[in-house]
Amino acid sequence: MNTLRSHPAIARLQTPFVFLALATVVMALSFSTWLALLNNFAIESAAFTGAEIGMLQSLREIPGLLAFTAAFVLLALKEQTFAIISLAILSIGVAITGLLPSVYGLYATTIIMSVGFHYYETVNQSLSLQWFSKQEAPEKLGKLLSIKSASSLVAYGVVWLGFSVFAVSYQSMYFMVGSVGLLLVILLAVLMPSFNHGPQQHKKLILRKRYSLYYVLTFFSGARRQIFVVFAGFLMVEKFGYSVAQISALYMANHVLNFFIAPKIGAWIGRVGERRALTIEYIGLILVFTGYALVESADLAAVLYIVDHLFFAMAIALKTYFQKIADPQDIAGSAGVSFSINHIAAVIIPATFGLIWLVDHSLVFYAGAALAGVSLILTQRIKL
Repeated sequence: MNTLRSHPAIARLQTPFVFLALATVVMALSFSTWLALLNNFAIESAAFTGAEIGMLQSLREIPGLLAFTAAFVLLALKEQTFAIISLAILSIGVAITGLLPSVYGLYATTIIMSVGFHYYETVNQSLSLQWFSKQEAPEKLGKLLSIKSASSLVAYGVVWLGFSVFAVSYQSMYFMVGSVGLLLVILLAVLMPSFNHGPQQHKKLILRKRYSLYYVLTFFSGARRQIFVVFAGFLMVEKFGYSVAQISALYMANHVLNFFIAPKIGAWIGRVGERRALTIEYIGLILVFTGYALVESADLAAVLYIVDHLFFAMAIALKTYFQKIADPQDIAGSAGVSFSINHIAAVIIPATFGLIWLVDHSLVFYAGAALAGVSLILTQRIKL
């Protein structure tokens, strides 16, 4: 095994960026497949309505709310090891999703998948901010986002082919992709060395008053993400009747654009600064969410969905803002705290807004526009 790891071709790839890139591939392949199939699988196999999908998404976000516990796990494990274990849990959760096609079965597999996903995302944010300098972070985070989009594109392409050409079952698709993800995790664990970069991190939770603006913006970022992830996709299926193949094609369009645009957005953020980038993002979101509330055309809804997804690349600015204001030793201890803050809204909003959806779906998106407006106001307080 050591001989394989020390092979010249492998040794050249043993860098922190390549580690994060391969980990990103695993995460994106597994989670994107789960997400692409979710709404149709839930409606067709478990008879979900807006109330059940809202509850499922709230349950999915509970591990994110508990992400602060990562600080305690890191007392026993290195962050890099924890990232690998988290990816394995994510892959297993995806692999078994199709085997339990019921309301409570889908709730259970979602929680398993989510534990791996959220712990990985917490550690991933910490590692990337430690391993990349402040100067290179925006561009490298943009490149990782591009890799994520390319991997998601592959996942959606596989889903589209599977359901449009080969008529595979939900069970087969979930199991195949989850198994591939687990195999890649094993290779990542075997071939990558342990990296030690950046200052020694505090092994405790970090919550500081001077980071309060970042915490508040992170809270509203979690709320914004849920409007997109839970209800924008559900709108496409429930109101406009999108099939699995159509949803996959829409996701593919999103990620083709992100693949090319995300690195450029990252570099642009490095030039114009975080406040200007976030200001543009939140103005755009106000318009997009209002559009969701009013749209009656399936094609126009698809355009809004693609534009909405593009704005996610600008979220790089929130990460690099924290990198600039934080003490280097605080990054690991703060990552779990900020991730938990992000998920306070993520736990509350899906279930609550799912009930509002039953009354009038447009109210959900008007509320999203209001949340983006609050974020816009808060962003003007950034002083960099």
